[in-house]
Formats: sequence, structure tokens, C-alpha cells
Amino acid sequence: MMKKKSIYASTAFLVLILCQMISALDVPLDSKLLEELLQPPTITQQSPKDYIVDPRENIVIQCEAKGKPPPSFSWTRNGTHFDIDKDAQVTMKPNSGTLVVNIMNGGKAEAYEGVYQCTARNERGAAISNNIVIRPSRSPLWTKEKLEPNQVREGDSLVLHCRPPVGLPPPIIFWMDNAFQRLPQSERVSQGLNGDLYFSNVQPEDTREDYICYARFNHTQTIQQKQPISVKVFSMDSLNDTIAANLSDTDIYGAKPVTERPPVLLTPTGSTSTKVELRGNVLLLECIAAGLPTPVIRWIKEGGELPANRTFFENFKKTLKIIDVSEADSGNYKCIARNTLGSAHHVISVTVKAAPYWITAPRNLVLSPGEHGTLICRANGNPKPNISWLANGVPIAIAPEDPSRKVDGDTIIFSHVQERSSAVYQCNASNEYGYLLANAFVNVLAEPPRILTPVNKLYQVIADSPALLDCAYFGSPKPEIEWFKGVKGSILRGNEYVFHDNGTLEIPVAQKDSAGTYTCVARNELGKTQNEVQLEVKDPTMIIKQPEYKVIQRYGQVSFECIIKHDSTLLPTIIWLKDNYELPDDERFLVGKDNLTIMNVTDKDDGTYTCIVNTTLDSVSASAMLTVVAAPPTPAIIYARPNPPFDLELTGQLERSIELSWIPGDENNSPITSFVIEYEDGLHEPGVWHYQTEVPGTQTTVQLKLSPYVNYSFRVIAVNEIGRSQPSEPSEQYLTKSANPDENPSNVQGIGSEPDNLVITWESLKGFQSNGPGLQYKVSWRQKDVDDEWTSVIVANVSKYIVSGTPTFVPYEIKVQALNDLGYAPEPSEVVGHSGEDLPMVAPGNVQVYVINSTLAKVHWDPVPLKTVRGHLQGYKVYYWKVQSLSRRSRRHVEKKILTFRGNKTFGMLPGLEPYSSYKLNVRVVNGKGEGPASPDKVFKTPEGVPSSPSFLKITNPTLDSLTLEWGSPTHPNGVLTSYVLKFQPINNTHELGPLVEIRIPANESSLILKNLNYSTRYKFYINAQTSVGSGSQITEEAVTIMDEAGILHPAVGAGKAMASRQVDIATQGWFIGLMCAVALLILILLIVCFIRRNKGGKYPVKEKEDAHADPEIQPMKEDDGTFGEYSDAEDHKPLKKGSRTPSDRTVKKEDSDDSLVDYGEGVNGQFNEDGSFIGQYSGKKEKEPAEGNESSEAPSPVNAMNSFV
Repeated sequence: MMKKKSIYASTAFLVLILCQMISALDVPLDSKLLEELLQPPTITQQSPKDYIVDPRENIVIQCEAKGKPPPSFSWTRNGTHFDIDKDAQVTMKPNSGTLVVNIMNGGKAEAYEGVYQCTARNERGAAISNNIVIRPSRSPLWTKEKLEPNQVREGDSLVLHCRPPVGLPPPIIFWMDNAFQRLPQSERVSQGLNGDLYFSNVQPEDTREDYICYARFNHTQTIQQKQPISVKVFSMDSLNDTIAANLSDTDIYGAKPVTERPPVLLTPTGSTSTKVELRGNVLLLECIAAGLPTPVIRWIKEGGELPANRTFFENFKKTLKIIDVSEADSGNYKCIARNTLGSAHHVISVTVKAAPYWITAPRNLVLSPGEHGTLICRANGNPKPNISWLANGVPIAIAPEDPSRKVDGDTIIFSHVQERSSAVYQCNASNEYGYLLANAFVNVLAEPPRILTPVNKLYQVIADSPALLDCAYFGSPKPEIEWFKGVKGSILRGNEYVFHDNGTLEIPVAQKDSAGTYTCVARNELGKTQNEVQLEVKDPTMIIKQPEYKVIQRYGQVSFECIIKHDSTLLPTIIWLKDNYELPDDERFLVGKDNLTIMNVTDKDDGTYTCIVNTTLDSVSASAMLTVVAAPPTPAIIYARPNPPFDLELTGQLERSIELSWIPGDENNSPITSFVIEYEDGLHEPGVWHYQTEVPGTQTTVQLKLSPYVNYSFRVIAVNEIGRSQPSEPSEQYLTKSANPDENPSNVQGIGSEPDNLVITWESLKGFQSNGPGLQYKVSWRQKDVDDEWTSVIVANVSKYIVSGTPTFVPYEIKVQALNDLGYAPEPSEVVGHSGEDLPMVAPGNVQVYVINSTLAKVHWDPVPLKTVRGHLQGYKVYYWKVQSLSRRSRRHVEKKILTFRGNKTFGMLPGLEPYSSYKLNVRVVNGKGEGPASPDKVFKTPEGVPSSPSFLKITNPTLDSLTLEWGSPTHPNGVLTSYVLKFQPINNTHELGPLVEIRIPANESSLILKNLNYSTRYKFYINAQTSVGSGSQITEEAVTIMDEAGILHPAVGAGKAMASRQVDIATQGWFIGLMCAVALLILILLIVCFIRRNKGGKYPVKEKEDAHADPEIQPMKEDDGTFGEYSDAEDHKPLKKGSRTPSDRTVKKEDSDDSLVDYGEGVNGQFNEDGSFIGQYSGKKEKEPAEGNESSEAPSPVNAMNSFV
């Protein structure tokens, strides 16, 4: 027997897994399609489970349903068939199941008390409503009783009992006096939850004869009044006077003075009590104490904290209120009453039970013949609810058998369904605190494909933007969709198209050649159909001449241009805005075809003007600022702001309006253009002034609209062209009466913070918007598209409510309605929110990488199913990292890079890759909660590229006819080096370059001795590395062979110079040496003359500037090259940049010049503006082939140093 059970459990588990793999059909919300398809009944509207009716009005019991064919309706009453035809007082509305019981023509509401249930039936099944309990409301009168006056000594406690009549629903209790004024309440005097009036200690001012308890029955709009209760408080002084009048002088008399007492609890009694509350309800706990001085109440939860954001204290902290209670709120709550003489406490043991609530409510199934599916009904509660199933309103145990159906606890498994399997199933979850009933139908359809998108529908898009071509379809079994371009085109495939599950074809980047006719074909085993749509691709709209920044004098004229280019088939409209608002309604603003002109400009015209160009497909905009400056002032007239208005007067006081008048102040030579009226609400925001309205400057009275429950004061501000006056003195105050709220909270949102909750937030009404005291909110929600009833709760004046136990990321309809002590605001509009998101479940599949070149790759992936995203799809993240370089085979620290692609994109580009390297990547889907799992790592390799320049070039061992060259391998080989290419050529005295010699050197060599060179000759060398892809960048160097073996010259060589430095071979000639000595003597004489003149004339401006700045890079004379840094010629001597000189070992290292301008050209003849921007042109160009150029730049030499003094 145990073996059989195990086999059955395994089989059921496998079947359940199989069923979950097959998704049911989705029926599009197309009205024509819904009219044609057969569908079991669905209850769309029904009366509440507990329906309290007004006995004076007709009873309407709602039951509406839809289905195809239209369903018929029947009713049961108290479990038996209710024959409507036999009761003349009961009628059923046409084409509806709603019952109307005619009470106003002689019927008795009490005769129709009972439990009603509606059944809607057609040939596909039967749906049933909840059990609707009908009870007429009752508002009985108070029983007459003789009330004795209450005589109490000052300082004693007192309880005035209300004991209202038992009504349905229970009445609202409040205490008033004969003048219908509410009795003031405080920490000392307050009303309990049972309606009694408690005095912690009485005072003489409590003496009165009109303590009246009122019971308001909202359902019947009646108020019942208890007989007045009299209270007389005897003070100690008056009691002593009475005793003294009745006793002789020799008697000892006198009442005891008022004595202070420690706290004693009036309610609840005893030291402990218990309380049971249901999950989701509001928990109210109360403690009221007697004592003198008046005790203060404090609440704690033993062994825990009071729940944050859900705990409120009412009735002067005598009532603890916890909203939306859950099982976690069970426990012991202690109230402590304390005054200066001691304390008292009471422990209330709270147990939170729960009526059934849904975890997973059953959903309708639409299946094809032979398919599989499941109905799941899961609910929770405390105690755990019992789950039972019905089929077409009949317990499933006695319902007709269906071989395709198998019940497994809270799940019904369907396999190989046929059309006769269609039915409506009911799930009932119940415990001792309530029940849940849900209808879910199984509709088995065999339908050939239908395409619901209109024939030849035209789609228009802008070039380079996405195009979405719809192919809404339906069929059972689910059809396969294929797309073709053109009448006889081939089926569309490839990465340039995205095919959505709903049949839509997406062209991510539509081009001009994407235009044309597209054909959608839908087919299943019952047939096929097709539809054609048209796509037109338009040129984008552009602003080819944008408005420009303007500065204009006051009273001048200014014009902004906005010239556009657009597709010839689109009709553009141009709108001008000022500071993102419409242009002022002023004839000075002239809008032309492609410009905006403002005449007679004033200070108010200062701002940002925006030109917006709209077509039916796109929109572009451009903005420019206008600055208005003052015109030359006219000294004859002084303009100033106006003086404040005065003599404010309020007349014509009404509930919602009042008239305000004033006398203007002096306008100070500038006419008053307007008056601004502001108001202060002394009741809610004293000291804060708000804008009310603005009227023309010729008007001195205004009719103002008012809001209820506001204590108004008004003030007036005058405005002219110069500015605003000081505010006037405030008017007298005017308090408006209370009323129902006129509006509901704004910005209602529903966003889950956890996967199983829904956080409903809203912007609370401002103080004056409440229209009266006791502002609260009615928060309602229901799951969207599930035919659920609204769940509502009334909360205090807060701005957030959390719904727990929701399914993950499902839509909810939400509404928040304001109410106060006088009633509700108008019915609020509904918004749609979502319960909390959870991390995505699956990783993107079919990840493919296409290497485009050595530094760029393209990655593709399949989108994940939207139902597995479990949240708002934000995009995909691609993680990629370099594993190793293929040329060095050395690993390094892995630095992962991340690229994010927004939306439902399925491909992306990976830039900045290193050539000839091995990479890995994976893809993850992202929602609002975070990232999903990563796809398996994908390995790809980049091809070879051209290498970088050799790391250095060094020339050593010069002889009469040879030089030794040494170089370093490239820092980034970017592949396998095949060889080095060395080029060199001589440079003559006139800087001309001689013939170019090229030598190819094996890749494994790093030095070379060049022989058979000319003696005492300057050579320029170029070397670069090569891979199979091509040549890399080159590095250059210059060197000179020696004149003889006796001496070796070490000329200064400029690394990276495009042209050779000046070299004079006649430097060894005797006559030249004599000439140089004469020049040196002349320079020495000039220096002596300058020194003498400086000592005579003191400091001169150049010297002062030099002393002030003390630039370490500018020295009077550089000893290493003999040049003068400060007195250099503008043409021949530019200050040398750091790194432009060759080091003493003649080694040129690449990193030494990374931060210099050498990387951008051969010379540095440009200049810089004050803001650091570069102007002028480079003195040289990037390194050309040496044979093509004959330019040079001079290096510092003694001859040039001499020229700088000429």
C-alpha cells in the first residue's frame, strides 16, 4: 500500500511539472473577438457578503455576470431555491441577475432577512456568488430610565454611563450639551471606547445638568438622545461653609481638604485581560485611570517594541491604536498610569487570528484540445483554512466525473482536455473567522487562427528609430507567426529583427530601405491566415539655425530665429515658450514662420526662450537666453516701487466666498499694473502667507473663493514696472464652517518594497484642504484583472499604508479617499501599482560574440521571458574581462568591466578591447530589485593589431664611419612581431635631407652596427615594429659620426623632432674660431654696458616682473646651452618644454613625453589664451616620410644666442 502511494505521488508530481511547462492561452481584449468566442460565466459584480440595508428603501441585491452565450440567473435563499415568480414584491432586472425587493410599496424588510446566493449559468458552466447575508439596519430608541443626580466631592473620580441601544450597525457615540456643543475633553475628562464618559478627578467647573449622550446611526441617518445627566461637584470651601452654618461656634467642624491619590484604573478592571483581533484590522487597546493629580498613561509591549509606522496614540494616549495588525503583533501589552504619588498598570494579552486570505487565487484557463493545465488555490489564515472545490456550483465529490480532471488538495490537474471539459470551478477557503470564494473557469477552445490587426495598417517612423509592426492574433492551439517583406519575399530572419511573443515584429533601427509592405502569417493545425501592413520611414526633423543668446536694452526690439529642416510629407508646428511656459498674451510678441520678435522689451521679458518643433512622429527643441539691461536713466523722474495698500475691509461674508476691498498707496511715478492678494490660515499655518489671486491695477475690490474650516486673514501687495510694494496690514480674521473634503490625496502610487508587499503612498492633504476636523483616509486596493472585490481600510492622517502577503510583481488597482468628521470626499480615481519586485529568475540564453576588429566586438543574446523578470525590465548588463594577452601568455589581475544596455535590447557593442587577447563575458538581466543570474561565461579572442612604437632608441659608440643602434621592444606588441624596419638619411648644412636607406631587421634582434657612413655627418634614424597586420608608429633619433679619432662630439639631440637641428661643419676652421672669439668679446662688452646702465637706472619693469613671479623655468641664462631665457627673440627662441631635450645618455623614452605637446606635433610654436585654450598652429606636422620634407627647426646654439641680442 505504501508503495502504491509513493508511485501515485511521483506521478502526480511529474504531471504537475508537465502542466506548469505548458502555458495557457491568452485571449486578447478585443471586443469583436470576445463577442464571438464561447466563454463560461464570470461574476463581474455582486453585493457585499454582509449587506446591511435601509428598511425604508427598496433592497437591491446585485449579481452581474458575463459569458458567451449570455448566462441565465437563479437564486437560493437560506440554502433552498428562491422562486422569484411566486413573490410579487421581488423582480429581477432584465439581462441581469440583480434582484429588487420592493419595500416602498408595502414590503417588510424584516421578511427578507436571510442568506442569498446567485448562480449564473450557460452551456459552458455555472459561476456562483458569495453568500450574501441580508440584514435590515436598526436604530432603536433609548429605554426610559430615571437618572439620579450625581453628587460628587471635588477630586473624586466619576463615570457617566451611556449604555446606548443595540443597533445594526453599532452607533457612533458622542457627548454634547443642550446647545449641541461637544463637551470639551482632556487628559482628565475623556470618552471611552464603550461610549462612557470618564472623569479621572472632578473639579467644580464640571458641575452642570446637561451631560447628554448621543448615538448616531449612520445607515439610517438618525441620532438618538439619552436623557440629560446632572452632575454636582461639592468643593471643600462650600462644604465647610455649609457645616459651619449648622454648628455652634464651640463645635469642631470642617471637611477634609482635597487629598491627592495615586492612580487606580477605571477601565479595564483587574490586573490582566485578553483581546482577540483579526489580521489586517485595527487593534484598539484602552486604559483610563482615576487619580489626583491626573495620571499620565504610557504603553509598552513586553518583550518587544511597538511596531514603527503603524502605532498611534489617541484620546490623550489612553488608547493604543495599531493598524494593519499581523500575527507578529500578538503578545502582552502593558499600560502604566502614573502620577506623583505612584503608579498602576494593566496587562492585556493580545492574540491575532486571521480570516482566510489568498496566497494564490485560481485563475481562468483557456486551453486547446489535448493540452494540459492546472488550477491552484492556496490560502492562509489562523487557524489554517480548509480548502474545498466545487464544479459548476456543486461539490466536486458529487459533480459529474471528468476523466481529464484530477484533484490533489489545493490543486486540480487537467490533462488531455476536450471541449466537454469546459466548466467553472469554485475554490472555498474557510475557517471560523470567515471564508473566501473564487470562481475560475476552464474554457477549452478549438479555433483557427485570426489576425486582429487591421488590414493594410500604416506605420510611420523616423529613420534610425525602432519600428514596431503589430500582428495581434488568436487561435487555439496557439498559432505560429511568420513575417515576410513584400508580396513574394522570403521569411524574415536574422539579428536585424526582433520577434515578440505577441506577434509584433520589431526593427530596432529602421532605415530608408526598411520601408515597404510586410506580411504576417499565422497558422495552426486548423488553418492559416495572413495580413499585410505598410511601413513608411521619414527623415528626422532638425533645427538648422537655432536661437542665440541676446542682450537688449529696455524698450528695444529683439528677434530669435528657429529655421528647420523636415520630411516633406510631415507637417511641422512651431511653438515658442518662455521659461517653459506659454508666451504671455501680449501683442508685443510677434511669432513668424521661423522667428520670434519681441517689441518694446521690458524687464519682465528677461528669461529663456525655447523653440519647439513638433510633427506627428518626432519633436526637437532649442533654447536661448534673453538678458534685458537698463536703458540710460532719465534723471528728471525717479521711479520707485508703489507704497503698500491700506484700509482693507471684508464684506459680503458667505460660506465659500467673501469680498475684499482696499485703498491703493502712492504709485511713485510708475502706474500700478496689478494687485496680489495673499492669505494666512491662522488655524493650520499661522504666520505663513499663501498666494490667493492677482487682479489688474485698476481694480480695488475682489470676490475671493474660500475653503471650509480655514481662519482667513488677507493682505494686498501692489505691483508696478519697478517691483512689488511692501505687504499691507492684515485684514480682520474670518473663520469658515467645516464641510466634507472637496478633493482626494494626489500622487497616489503603489510600489512594493519587498516581494510580498505593496506599499501604497500618497501626498496628504494640506491643513486647509481637510475642510474640517478628523482628517482620515480610506485606502482601497484589489488585484487588477482578477475580478477581486475591493479591500479597504481607514487610516489616520498618514501618507503610507503597507499591504502584506501579496504575490510578487502583480498589478493592483488602488484608490485613496479622504474623509473627515463630516463625511467623505468625492469618489477618487483609480491608479495602477505593482507589488514588490524580486530578483530575476533566469539568465539570458544563446549568448553569441562576433569579433568585428582587434578592438571591437558585438555580443548578442536571447531575451529572457518577461514572466521570469519578476519586475520592471530595466535592461541587460554585460560583464567582460581580459583573461590574458596571447602575445605574452602572462596573466594579470582581472579587472571586470560592465556595460549596461537599457530596455529589452538583445545586442550591444564592446569597445576598447586590447588586440591579440583572450576575453570572457557573461550577460545578466536587470530589474528594479537587482541583477539576475549570470549566463555561462563566453570566451572570445581578438585578432592581431599593429604594434606600438619601440620603447626606446639609443645610439652609442660613434666612430669615423659607424654608429651602434640599440632599441627596446614595443610596450604593446598587439600580436606576434615579424620584423623591425630601420630607415636613415643624412642631413646637410642647409637642413636638406639626403637619400633614404631602409633596412629590415629580424624581430629577435635589438641592436645593429651601421658601417660605411660618412665622417662628421649628421644622420636621422627612424625605426618601427611590424606584425602580420602592418607597421606600428615609429620613433626617431639623430646622431653624428666623429671627425677624427682624437675627439668625440656629443651634440644635443631633440627626441621626436621632425627636422634636424643646425650643425655647422666649418666649426673647426681657424678663421671661424677667430670670428667666434671676436663675437664673444663683443658680447662681453655689451654685457658690461648693460650692467652699468642697470646700476644707474634702478629696477625696470621687466626686472620687477621677473622678481615678482620668480618662475623657476625662466632664468636669465642657462649654463647648459648658453642661451638667454628671458631676452629671447620671438621667432628663434621659444621656451623649451619639459622633456623636449634628449637626456645625456641619448636614450629617448616614450613615457618621458607623454604629457608634453610633442605627441601632437614636432614643434611648439603655438600660443595659449588666458583661459588656457590653444591658438595658432603647430610649427610642424606629424612625422612624414623623411624624403618628402625639407623643413627643420633650429636647436639652441651660440650663433642663435648671439642673434637674440642683435
